[in-house]
Parts: sequence; structure tokens; C-alpha cells
Amino acid sequence: MIPFNKPYLTGLELSNIQEAHANGHLSGDGPFTKKCHAWLRENTGAARALLTHSCTAALEMSAMLLNLAPGDEVIMPSFTFVSTANAFVLRGAIPVFVDIRTDTLNIDERLIEAAITPKTKAICVVHYAGVSCEMDQIMAIARRHGLAIVEDAAQGIMSKYRGKPLGTIGDLGALSFHETKNIISGEGGALLCRDDEFSERAEILREKGTNRSRFFRGQVDKYTWVDLGSSFLPGEVTAAFLAAQMERADDITAKRLSIWSTYHDWAAEHEAAGRVRRPIIPEHCDHNAHMYYLLMPSPEVRTHFIEGMKAKGIGCVFHYIPLHSSPGGIQYGRAHGVLNTTDDVSDRLVRLPLWIGIEPYMDNIIHAADSLLRS
Repeated sequence: MIPFNKPYLTGLELSNIQEAHANGHLSGDGPFTKKCHAWLRENTGAARALLTHSCTAALEMSAMLLNLAPGDEVIMPSFTFVSTANAFVLRGAIPVFVDIRTDTLNIDERLIEAAITPKTKAICVVHYAGVSCEMDQIMAIARRHGLAIVEDAAQGIMSKYRGKPLGTIGDLGALSFHETKNIISGEGGALLCRDDEFSERAEILREKGTNRSRFFRGQVDKYTWVDLGSSFLPGEVTAAFLAAQMERADDITAKRLSIWSTYHDWAAEHEAAGRVRRPIIPEHCDHNAHMYYLLMPSPEVRTHFIEGMKAKGIGCVFHYIPLHSSPGGIQYGRAHGVLNTTDDVSDRLVRLPLWIGIEPYMDNIIHAADSLLRS
């Protein structure tokens, strides 16, 4: 069986974990957490970077930092994971779903302005497959209407838009280090603050609403409960694992891009024949090869392809069921206009296996895919 995903080890993870244990600090914000924070600041340019136990946690912190209240609205795509919406729903806000672009499968920036109402407080963009949304246009819309921007960059570590790292263009950004992502810690995430506006309060929210971090820096003589908050910190074992991955981030990205390019070159013939559509990467976007997907001609062809690959021992999967048509989306959110592209893409998209170490199996995968696409 060739799995859809296989977590990658750099070889440094276990020694880091042993070191964390030897340090006698396994709870949050130990030496390895600080090392990860420094790496994130250096590689993204964010004013503040805080590790969290998941990208979901980072999104929930974003909703808290924006002081969202019941009835507030947040514009977002429907073609995304449930955490994107849940983070805001938990504050009582209403997700307003708009359609996606046909090329990058990101939120269609041309539809955002029409979805804005007096209740709109923020726009949450999702950088699908590590390819950036059109942030210049979206930032301009936000400025015109006084809205905050949250970047769900769960898939976007090491990706850029016009040279700017994803997660640092809007007011707040959320990253994921889940085992299915490029740089991993099993579970894990990070909140990025573009500037100092949210930095101090983010630190407090992350520490259960206390000013504990200021206490450890000697800025106050004792710490106490000062704000809303929860326990959003990851343990030091998680950070130790992640630090090993960050140390090899450039190498990981280069290897994934090589695999992605192999798929892309192979699929060109099938695209020319009208059998599939390949991913589209705008010239001003540097992507991270988070995934390689194909758009099939119809849902039936996709089902045939996935089942055929499974029969050959190769794991291929579809992606999101649109949030606007899910029970939770119907109950807690609303769709702005028709979301035809979202529905269409959801029915036809298939993802191919992509993980470091898959290289010896690529010929088998491509041969199996060839036979199914030509049948």
C-alpha cells in the first residue's frame, strides 16, 4: 500500500525530545518553544509568533483578539476545513460564505465587497494548497471598509505572495504543523501577529488569560488573571519535534517541490487531452508543494479514479465537503449568492499522495494513474 500521507522524520526529532526531557521542562514555553518562536519571527518577519497546540487554536485566538460578539459577521470561503468557521462561531459570529476562484480555488476577491454588511467585522482568507489568495485586492477592500483580515495559512508555511510570507500580510495569521502538513509536530500550530497591535494581548490569551509571561520576564512581581483566555500552549515535546523540522525546512520544501513538479510534468499530457485540469500557480505566488491535486471531468470519473487507485494499493482522496451545505454551515452560517464553483470543485477534485520518501514509488503511481485516466 502506498499511503496518501506518511509523516517525515529529519532524524533530529528524538534527540531533541531527549534533550527537552534532560532540561527538566516538558510543559509549554521551554527552550525549544522559544527556539521555534525565534525561527518563525526570522522566517516570516512577524512581530510576534506564538506556538499553539493546533492551527484551530490559533484561529480561535484570532477571533478572541478581534473581540467578535454574537451577530458579527466574518466573510470566508466555504471550501475549507471546519476549523476556519468554528473559530468564529464559538464567539457567536456568523460565517458568511462566498464562492472561490476557478483557477487557484481560493476565495474570489471579486465577490467579497458585495457580501459586506454593517455587521461585517473581518475577512478570513484561506490559502488553498499553499497558494496565496489575491492579498493586494483583499487588503484594499479591508482598508476601505475598516475590516480586519485573518489569514488561515494552515497549508501555507514557506509559501509567499509577492515575496511576503503567508500569514503575515493580514492582521493575524494561523499556521498548522499537523502531521499532514509540510513541517510537522503531529498536532500543532502557530499564531502570527503582523505588528504589535495584538502581540501583548495574544500572549495573555494564550496563557489562560493571565500575564504569566510578563511575570517570567520580570515585568510584574506576580501574575494574575487579567483577560479572557485558555490553555493554547503546546508541550515542550511537541516543540522539540517541531524545532527539528524547522531546522530542515528549506530541504523539506525543496524535496516536496521536486515531487510536485514530477506530477505536474506528467499530468500535462492528460490536461492537453482534456482528461484532467492541473493546479494553477500565479506567477506572483511562491508555493510550498503542500499538495498535488487534479480536477476530474466529473464526479463519476473522480470516483472511478479513487477506487481504481485504491484497488492498485495507492491512497488518493478527495477534499472538503463545502461548509455552506453542511449541517453546521446551514445552522451557524449563511451563503452569499450561489457557490457554484465551490460545489463543482468539491465534486471533482482528487489529491495524489505526496510525501518525502515517496520518490521510489512515483513510477508505480504514475503508471497506475495513466491506465485509469486513459481507460
